[in-house]
Amino acid sequence: MKSNQHEEKMHAHPRSITELFGIELPIIQAPMLGVVTASMVVGVAEAGGLGSLPLTNLSPQAARTMFSGIRQRTSKPVNVNFLCHESPESNPASEDAWIGSLKPYYAELGLASDRSPLGNLVPTFGTTHCDLLDEIAPDVVSFHFGLPPKLLLERVRKTGAKIVSSATTVEEAVWLEKAGCDAIIAQGLEAGGHRGTFLHGKVDAQVGTMALVPQIVDAVKVPVIAAGGIGDQRGVAAAFALGASAVQVGTAFLFCEEANISPLYRQAVRAARPEQTLVTNIFTGRPARVRETRIVRELGPIAKNVPAFPLAAAPLAPLRAATESNGCTDFMPLWCGQAACLSPELSAAALTKWLSGSR
Repeated sequence: MKSNQHEEKMHAHPRSITELFGIELPIIQAPMLGVVTASMVVGVAEAGGLGSLPLTNLSPQAARTMFSGIRQRTSKPVNVNFLCHESPESNPASEDAWIGSLKPYYAELGLASDRSPLGNLVPTFGTTHCDLLDEIAPDVVSFHFGLPPKLLLERVRKTGAKIVSSATTVEEAVWLEKAGCDAIIAQGLEAGGHRGTFLHGKVDAQVGTMALVPQIVDAVKVPVIAAGGIGDQRGVAAAFALGASAVQVGTAFLFCEEANISPLYRQAVRAARPEQTLVTNIFTGRPARVRETRIVRELGPIAKNVPAFPLAAAPLAPLRAATESNGCTDFMPLWCGQAACLSPELSAAALTKWLSGSR
């Protein structure tokens, strides 16, 4: 009986996600903050997949303008993404300790390391974002680091958008389904960028995609989107065999002409072997997979004196600015998954079609 249920799920899932989101291909471009451009979203959408636009860092006016520009170029479904972390409380002792850890690098580069107010905060999802969603009415809204409070989530639902969030454990997936998610992203340990963990922060207990996806598929009734280590058609086929409805792909889109990344970043990620990527908290205060660099080796990968997300980032900015222009990646956060070497260099539209096997 159980095997028949598995077979029914496997046959239903690839269709259900396309029907749920109104897309043609079960390929979702990951909402990579700072990397995604309007042209990337349009390319994916026009190819039949789901383009994802991260809006967390943008002002309402900038977000409105960018989304409007996308809408002028495509009427296909689009996903907008937000982070919903807890706003950090200032901890001067922790922040001083973190800056103290960085002082040798400041001295090496001849930079002043005087403590300055930690800026460049990443705002968490709030009422201003809800107001924006009321106006732009996207087809899908996805979250990272859990979900916003119930009142805000209800406001999102009233816009008519489908709601999605990431789970890194079965427990998180069940929690998200009970909270009302229409689909769940199963983010395996192989995935690049920030872990979506929100119930427990045990980095050493994270689960790989191959083990995570089928267990989440068995535990929830909503469609499951596989993410992590999927960089070619074989990965997509494997995800469907595990019961996923769709795949979310991030690192592969770094090599698209539409990606907003420097040649230095692109080259470093292209050359990354899977064992050269690891999960670290030093760049923002939350665990994220990056390609290993000098500062990760020397201070991480998991440091104890890192301020709460995203306060760790600001003191690193001067170090990066002083070295990146000289072709040095020592202090760059090279967000990168474990399957970087598998992906071809195609346009966003061509990559979407290639991943789906339609080209």
